[in-house]
Amino acid sequence: MSFQHAPVTKGVMMALAVSSITVAIFDAKQSFHLQLVPHISRDHQYSRFFGHHVAFSNSSELFLWELILYSIGVSIERQFGCVKYASFLVVSIPLVTALELLSLLAFHRFGPSFNVIPSGPVGLAFSLLYQYSILVPATYHFRVFGVTLSNKIFIYTLALLLAFSQPWSTTLVAVLGLTAGALYRSDIANLKGYRLPPWFVRLSSRYLLSLVGETRAVRRTNRALPVTDLSETTPPRLEDEVVTTAAPPRERAARLATGSRDAAEQPGPSVMREWVNELTGRVDRASTGIRVPTEDEISQLMGIFPDLQRDVIVAALQRRWVRFRFRGFVA
Repeated sequence: MSFQHAPVTKGVMMALAVSSITVAIFDAKQSFHLQLVPHISRDHQYSRFFGHHVAFSNSSELFLWELILYSIGVSIERQFGCVKYASFLVVSIPLVTALELLSLLAFHRFGPSFNVIPSGPVGLAFSLLYQYSILVPATYHFRVFGVTLSNKIFIYTLALLLAFSQPWSTTLVAVLGLTAGALYRSDIANLKGYRLPPWFVRLSSRYLLSLVGETRAVRRTNRALPVTDLSETTPPRLEDEVVTTAAPPRERAARLATGSRDAAEQPGPSVMREWVNELTGRVDRASTGIRVPTEDEISQLMGIFPDLQRDVIVAALQRRWVRFRFRGFVA
């Protein structure tokens, strides 16, 4: 799986990793957690409400969060679309923050663990996890000691580790994140209908998308030909011939029966040998008799598959012709 059609997820992962490393380098971790007493009630440090979503305080939580976001964020963004997915993140952050404030006001007297919200967007991860559990179906199922599980169990295990990384603070935030995801899914106050303004989308596409970099996966070529033409540097080895058990055609048998000198001295062309030589690059492709695709065929396929390169389409047309010819020879 790659980041293709998921630039927002890649950008968020990169931004959070850079911010967490920067906070660790400058030893400013104590300024990014959310604590009701005394930071909010006495010191009025209201910037912590959104500042604690910026960075994680330790590398283990950052690693778990990156794994979870890579596993579920790409799938959710591909289903939502980039604009709706970014709008979902923008809506979820203040929604999770409001729920965290209510939980601090309600439970801060029950102990120090309920008076502190650790730094990092843990609630955002679990809000995404709720969408993932609803929207993305399981790919496969398996049984362990008679219990049927799916491939989602691995992601849920990572989420469980993140939820209990700092009990009970992160556990409470995980529950609040799931609640925020359920509220977004229920479409209270038309949260699902919110979209980022068009001017912000245009600015992000123009200036921020270039910082994210390439999101398309590296295309693996399915061509058996080497990268360079070996026929220019290596002399063709015509003595190598593929031995087949297919019966010779009647015409060739008739020529052999008549004792034709030309047929005896120079064997007829073998389609199997030409096909193998074309795949291994032993001879020049022009001498193998491979048909050159027409411009109409190439233009038609490029119109159907605009993301493919021209050389890939030409190679596909050549392989199709070789397979058709080979099947006719075997038949």
